[in-house]
Amino acid sequence: MECKSGRPPAGRATARRNREPGVADVHAAIVCLTRLTELMERRRAQLAEGAGLTEQQCGVLEEIATEHFMPSLFARRRDSSPAAVSKILRQLGDKGLILTAIADGDGRQRRYSLTSKGKRAMQRLRDMREEAIRRVWLQLDEVEMRAFTAFGERLADNLERYASSGQSVTTARSRETYADGAVPASAADEE
Repeated sequence: MECKSGRPPAGRATARRNREPGVADVHAAIVCLTRLTELMERRRAQLAEGAGLTEQQCGVLEEIATEHFMPSLFARRRDSSPAAVSKILRQLGDKGLILTAIADGDGRQRRYSLTSKGKRAMQRLRDMREEAIRRVWLQLDEVEMRAFTAFGERLADNLERYASSGQSVTTARSRETYADGAVPASAADEE
């Protein structure tokens, strides 16, 4: 194996640098991921707007379309309040997109379903998504797409493990000390 200078790598540290991303590579990847996240958020907003809905209304409408919609579970999964979900349900009802009925066998439960207007709105959303998939995603190289997906899965797994480990920036900084045993001011402020 040769490095860019044409000379063989000089030892284990150089070999490790050639295999593992450096800090600059990590920062570039984070910038790229941030940009992708912002673009995906913008695209979700555009889709919702194209269907005449808010992003929150789209989420509820899509969930109702699955026919397994439970407002309290939806609120919990979205880290929202039941009152906020109730408000969205009222808005969707006012727009004529959903019907609300009392559930069979339990008068305390509600059943939600799409009206024909709601089904048309869902079809518009699907059509817009399919168009974006054709014009953006299917234009990409299949091998690169699979590599991107595999990388994304590994990154997500690593982030989930790290987040569930209880580690945080604050915890890591609170362990920092100078050679003389003093704690840096920023870490001392956080404790």
